Amino acid sequence: MDFNERIAALVAKVRNQRDIIQTEEGAKNAFIMPFISTVLGYDVFDPHEVIPEFTADVGLKKGEKIDYAIVHQGEVQILIECKRPQDALTLENASQLYRYFAVTNARIAVLTNGAEYRFFTDLDAPNRMDEKPFLVLDFDDLDETLLPELRKLTKESFDLDSIINAAEELKYIGQIKRTLAALFKEPEPEWVKLLTTRVYEGSFTQRVREHFTPLVAKASAQFLNDQVNSRLQSALGSSFPATAEPEPAVAEEGAVEEETTEKRESGVETTLEEIGGYQIVKAIACGEVKPHRIVQRDAKSYCAIIMDDNNRKPIARLHFNGRTKRYLGLFDADKVETRHPLDSLEDIYLHSEAIRETVRRYAQPLD
Repeated sequence: MDFNERIAALVAKVRNQRDIIQTEEGAKNAFIMPFISTVLGYDVFDPHEVIPEFTADVGLKKGEKIDYAIVHQGEVQILIECKRPQDALTLENASQLYRYFAVTNARIAVLTNGAEYRFFTDLDAPNRMDEKPFLVLDFDDLDETLLPELRKLTKESFDLDSIINAAEELKYIGQIKRTLAALFKEPEPEWVKLLTTRVYEGSFTQRVREHFTPLVAKASAQFLNDQVNSRLQSALGSSFPATAEPEPAVAEEGAVEEETTEKRESGVETTLEEIGGYQIVKAIACGEVKPHRIVQRDAKSYCAIIMDDNNRKPIARLHFNGRTKRYLGLFDADKVETRHPLDSLEDIYLHSEAIRETVRRYAQPLD
């Protein structure tokens, strides 16, 4: 797997298993050690590369330990402090990182609960860890534009100078993006006033504020969707249909009909929703097999997701061509399809175990 595929596999694992991990040790074993090993590329069982329970005396405090220290070219470069998946990553939880940062050569400190990783350095004062992270990876809402920066911390591509030089820009851009995301989701009064006074000529009264607050939230959401559509269209070099085909009647449950190359329909355009649905199913399935084995085949009536590019190994079908209704088709051991209605793409995660079970029927886990 390449770097992005390894990240996708770990993201899927965290999303599927986080609710059953209740301890810090559980988070280390299930999420954080795999992050260090499969994503960053360091051998967690080699003390020349990864030192668990790293100890360094800090002033009058003796024998304090930090969860992991990552060594590169003989020097401690990265410190990692771990918390439970349910724990918020607050400054109070980073107290040991602050102390150790000042007495080691490490320039990067990481606070994580396995589902979120916050990366710190010393932009504000030399040898003193900043209060705010310069990089935040949230596996619930992964920003893939940050992955090239994360790659700089891997064993293979370690480039501390480059990431430190980019840290200030990353820090403030990240904070601005998170602020905008919060404002778009729940507009603050000042944000509502700023936008309303640009389009409304009357007095900005309390009544006007109450009227425009949901409009600002709705317009913000539509703006973000439009931007996503525009970028995908540009990247794919194709135009998505402005309107969907008429919604087909829901077929009765029945056995999978074998497709042939000659039978595939022409004139197919893959929609944005189908791309998103495929990526979610693939993220779930890659917890069982390598991501390249999960393949998408689109047709006019549905989008098929199969294994090994083999029609005899159907995993799911995306019935997204209706005007109002969306369905996820899943298969039992006899390859009989059952359609499940979806209110949103995120509802696909509700069927994670069924998807994984189907994949397991075709191949051994992680083969």
